[in-house]
Amino acid sequence: DAGRGCLAGPVFAAAVILPPDFHDPLLNDSKQMTERNRDRLRLIIEREAVAWAVEAVSAVRIDEINILNASFEGMSLAARLDPPPEFLAIDGNRFRTRLELPYRCVVKGDGKYADIAAASVLAKTHRDEYMLRLAEEYPQYGWKKNKGYPTREHRLAIREYGLTPHHRLSFSHGIGQLELQF
Repeated sequence: DAGRGCLAGPVFAAAVILPPDFHDPLLNDSKQMTERNRDRLRLIIEREAVAWAVEAVSAVRIDEINILNASFEGMSLAARLDPPPEFLAIDGNRFRTRLELPYRCVVKGDGKYADIAAASVLAKTHRDEYMLRLAEEYPQYGWKKNKGYPTREHRLAIREYGLTPHHRLSFSHGIGQLELQF
């Protein structure tokens, strides 16, 4: 998933089934890759994967069910691939789903398994693309650069301009503590 710690925007989740012989030397945990390499790999993954899907869970839904459950929901939605997977390898230490598929949680799985790494690349690039579109409508929040994460610039913009419909209302925006943080 991508965007769990953000103050604004959806959380994105992806699922990927790569061909058994797939290899790209740049594929790694998306957080350890450059934006340019993630964008390059996104095209390769989307072209060469046996199946892939990306799902977004809105800020409103995150506020309704909390960020962890929203991440699980996004992962479950993305896992409905065609052809269906026989098994789910989940990045992280917890997962809940109503899907009737066996799964295994793998801590730091995006650094260990190509399919998980590919899913992290798709989730991150799709979310970044979405936040860039939102940044055009709300340039004052710095989303072009911070993608909705709680940077100083973003928190100051919230203080000055208030919240947008894309902000997660259940998250602490730190508005009252700004003086203490700087």
